[in-house]
Amino acid sequence: MNRRNAVLGWSVWTLGKKVAKRKAKAAVPGTGEHAGLNKSAIATIAATVGGVLFFWRKKSGDSTAA
Repeated sequence: MNRRNAVLGWSVWTLGKKVAKRKAKAAVPGTGEHAGLNKSAIATIAATVGGVLFFWRKKSGDSTAA
């Protein structure tokens, strides 16, 4: 590892973070006609909560006394 590679890696990382932040900001719904959660976001949240509850319930029911 030399200084040139370190500077190149740092600059690529910095530029990548800026691009990622810009894309994330563009993906978030604003205050217009598309404000709020869309149907796919609601379905994803519901599936996640359902999965967590399923595994939590299954894990709590597996209590075996030693």
